Amino acid sequence: MHRENVNNMPECSRETESEEAATTAANGRQTVKGNNTSHNIVSLISKIADEHISVVRSFSTCLAVAGVILIARSIKLLTKFQAAREIPALFIERNVRLRGKVHSITEKGIEVEHVPIYLPVLSTLLSKRDVSTSTMLVHLAGVELTPEGQIWLQNTLAPTQVVWLKLISREDNALNCLVSHNRGSMWGHCMNEEVLKLGLARTAPIVGVQPESRLYWRLHKRLHRAELKAEKKGRGFWKEESPWERTFKAVRDSSIIRLMKTIFKRS
Repeated sequence: MHRENVNNMPECSRETESEEAATTAANGRQTVKGNNTSHNIVSLISKIADEHISVVRSFSTCLAVAGVILIARSIKLLTKFQAAREIPALFIERNVRLRGKVHSITEKGIEVEHVPIYLPVLSTLLSKRDVSTSTMLVHLAGVELTPEGQIWLQNTLAPTQVVWLKLISREDNALNCLVSHNRGSMWGHCMNEEVLKLGLARTAPIVGVQPESRLYWRLHKRLHRAELKAEKKGRGFWKEESPWERTFKAVRDSSIIRLMKTIFKRS
């Protein structure tokens, strides 16, 4: 049995170990060199950013403003609507509130000019020049006005009066809304409810809203409650006539009185 001396290992094994050691050392040098290169690039970028910090901040601000402009355009946040058909369907589905300025009140409804939200910088960038002033026709949702109610509305909502329109539905080129204004107080007054409380209107079906929907019954309950207040207090057309007024009307409309009027006219 022979004891093999370590010093007598084959030459090929020694060469292999030498090559592996050399490769490991080379890889280590390349790793250190790569780390140094990356560190130098980061340092260079940091140095440039520090030297041009105002440019970097301006560039970031421009990107932020551009993003806000794109978002505002996409959701039509600052768009001025010239007609009811221009309002996105999503606005009506979510019952968005729009600000407007009263122009006139006619038998057809309230003529309102849309006044979009104003933001100092964005409004200037997004606004179109030479925008014509046009109005949208607005109806009081769930309300049927009497002639006296229309007169009251004309006296209450003066021209240029700022109102808020809560979109309920759209019918042809008209909007059915809950119309409110502040009238010098902190809390807004809903015209739909006010005119019912005074007995100057009747509740009516809410056009454009499904009767089985929660929105329909919530609005109907709200408006019906306002109508009941007028009925209980005897306001407007709910006011009961006194015995003297009933007697006077009965005599005036009797056949004898009509006959006497006819005779006097012939004579």
